[in-house]
Amino acid sequence: MSTPEQRLEDLGITLPPALAPLAAYVPAVRTGDLLFLSGQVPLVEGKLLAAGRLGVEVGLEEGRAAAQRCAINLLAVLKAELGELSRVRRVVKVVGFVASDPSFTDQPRVVNAASELFAEVFGDRGSHARSAVGLAVLPLGAPVEVEAIVEVE
Repeated sequence: MSTPEQRLEDLGITLPPALAPLAAYVPAVRTGDLLFLSGQVPLVEGKLLAAGRLGVEVGLEEGRAAAQRCAINLLAVLKAELGELSRVRRVVKVVGFVASDPSFTDQPRVVNAASELFAEVFGDRGSHARSAVGLAVLPLGAPVEVEAIVEVE
C-alpha cells in the first residue's frame, strides 16, 4: 500500500513548507491522540489563490480550488508536526468556512474539495465528520478557510 506522501506525489501535489501563523495562535495543538489544526486560508507563496466571496467575486470552481489549497496547507502543517503523514490514524473532523453572498448556498460543494483530497491522501482514514459554514468575510479577504481535528499515533 502506498504512503500518503506517495499518493500526494501521484496527484502531482508537492507540500509547501508549513505557513507561519498570521496572528496570535499556533498552527497545531496536540492533546493526547488528537491534533487540532488551526484554520488555513488558500495561501500560495504568501499570496491568496483567490480573494472575495463565493457568488460574487469568486466562482464555484475557483472556490473549490481554494478549499483544496486550504487542505494542502493543512497537510503541510501535519507533515511539519508529525514528520510523516502515515502517523495520521484518522481525519476526525473538518470545518470549512466559506465567505459567500447571502444567496450562495453551495458551501458544502466548495468544502467537498478539501474533503475529497483528504480521502484521496488517507483513504478510509480520511473520511470525517464535517461542517461547511457560510460567512460574510474571512481573514485577508480569503474565500475559504478550513480547519481540522486529526487522530494521530
